[in-house]
Amino acid sequence: MYLSHYVNTFGRYARRKFGQRVHKLAIDAAFTCPNRDGTKGIGGCTFCNNSSFSPNGRNPLHIPQQIDAGRNVIKKRTGATKFIAYFQAYTNTYADVGLLKQLYDQALSEPDVIGLSIGTRPDCVPDKVLDLLCSYQDQGHEVWLELGLQSAFDRTLDRVNRGHGLAEYRQAVTAARRRQLPICTHLIAGLPGEQLVHTLQSFEVVLNLGVQGLKMHPLHVVKGTRLASSWRRGEYQPLTLEQYVQTVVEVIRRAPDDLVFHRLTGTARANILLGPDWCVFKWKVLNAICTRLAQENHAYASPLSQWPLPLSA
Repeated sequence: MYLSHYVNTFGRYARRKFGQRVHKLAIDAAFTCPNRDGTKGIGGCTFCNNSSFSPNGRNPLHIPQQIDAGRNVIKKRTGATKFIAYFQAYTNTYADVGLLKQLYDQALSEPDVIGLSIGTRPDCVPDKVLDLLCSYQDQGHEVWLELGLQSAFDRTLDRVNRGHGLAEYRQAVTAARRRQLPICTHLIAGLPGEQLVHTLQSFEVVLNLGVQGLKMHPLHVVKGTRLASSWRRGEYQPLTLEQYVQTVVEVIRRAPDDLVFHRLTGTARANILLGPDWCVFKWKVLNAICTRLAQENHAYASPLSQWPLPLSA
């Protein structure tokens, strides 16, 4: 039983397009975030592990070294020989476009790196950055712009101190689509004050804007965050595994066949995770999703009676 039998995973998409396995290699290019450095706010989102960021203590390897270390692990595990450089940590367009080009060029100079996946915020993608990404696409590279929306509800985004709203996301998607740049949107299930219907409506908003990819994550409670303080006071209760599996399956049921699921869950290290404890076990979650999809392969959910909610709710 394979997840790709039921879902258009990134792995399935890559095999169809390139005829072989293609894996993302996560890169930390030592960026920060406008929600940390005072431009938009201080401290970041309430769920972000603030203690993991230190201007003096965070000293990642040079990009070629990170790629080499990652490829060695992936090659042994899967045999893959082609890779996407995934600029993952923090806001990977939050710099002068000249510096961004230097960093992206370093990754693409590796002969087995065939493209870029750039994780960023929707309020940090000016036209010059989008044009730069398009220039790589014009050269024949695979390029994805990964936008962290998390929720389409402005009230939720304010509650978690996101520092932007749905309007900035709409603007970023519109500008990227105008350039035919593929977009992968990140959504988080289990945000404070949200239920299943909120996640499904956020997904509907994303679909209606015409994105090509999606990443789903459960909300983790990790040490050193404001969310952890709320959790300790009993003000926040994480999703159960069953609730998260139900959420993902409902999203998949509503997805068009060509939507690429880049990720269906996310994990946190056991030494910083407070809850839910099942977030340590990636394959346990994926197997549970796959089992549910196999059981309900021909079942389609009817619209929820609460639909739609106002996005300010």
